[in-house]
Amino acid sequence: MLAFAVVAGLQVVAAAVLGVMRTTPVRRVLDGPPVHPVRQTFIDLRDGFAYLLQTRWLLATLIFSILLVFVIMGPIEVLLPFAVKDQTGGGAGAFALALAAFGVGGAIGSLAVASMRLPRRYLTLMILAWGFGCLPLAVIGFTSWLWVMVVALFICGVLFSGASVVWGTLLQRRVPPAMLGRVSSLDFFVSLALMPISMAVAGPVGEWIGIAPAFLIAGVVSPLLAIGTLALARLGQDELAHPLDASADAEPVTGAGAVAGFEPPVDEHEHR
Repeated sequence: MLAFAVVAGLQVVAAAVLGVMRTTPVRRVLDGPPVHPVRQTFIDLRDGFAYLLQTRWLLATLIFSILLVFVIMGPIEVLLPFAVKDQTGGGAGAFALALAAFGVGGAIGSLAVASMRLPRRYLTLMILAWGFGCLPLAVIGFTSWLWVMVVALFICGVLFSGASVVWGTLLQRRVPPAMLGRVSSLDFFVSLALMPISMAVAGPVGEWIGIAPAFLIAGVVSPLLAIGTLALARLGQDELAHPLDASADAEPVTGAGAVAGFEPPVDEHEHR
């Protein structure tokens, strides 16, 4: 009961902080004829998917994230409680400690990356951190020591959340302001599309092959996905052609062009 009360209190604090935040000016000005909200929603979806399909680095990253979430979320969300209970003999407190390690690692990783200058190879760093950050999951199914699980999840949290900071910065710097809302929405929707399926199949897979092999697959497949994404999408060439520190913020798209859609910059086409 106390835990729920604390969570509720924090939600109230968050709402209060949100209420005192300053508003920012709209960065997309529509000077065309009024459009029905339902029709505008479908227009935004069309434009968002069009931009996604035309922008190689964005499409490759989202495909990678879909597959990564499918591989790791089932074991973490469904099988981890059984691993803690069956292998370490721990209960709810031990499981909470394991989850807390992931959260603390995520907070530290986020703060560390946010305080540093982004590297030249920002796409490579981000994809490899996500992929190899899940490698410690491979040991969870083979250890009977809780502290090993805690350390493994802490490392996962550091690298996973650190890479997420790079991703958030990348969206702000390389996605035009007129498309940012649509792309961010697609990012959230597409990235988590297979998470329910991952959680649904994790239980049967764990019973079929065992918890240890399931975590081993999650830990080993993730880095392979990262390496494959970098190689197939040629993201190394893309990041060298588009240095974040050298590029200015994209110009806002206004008027009818914002309604009809956005055409990616010429340099995005050249390096697709």
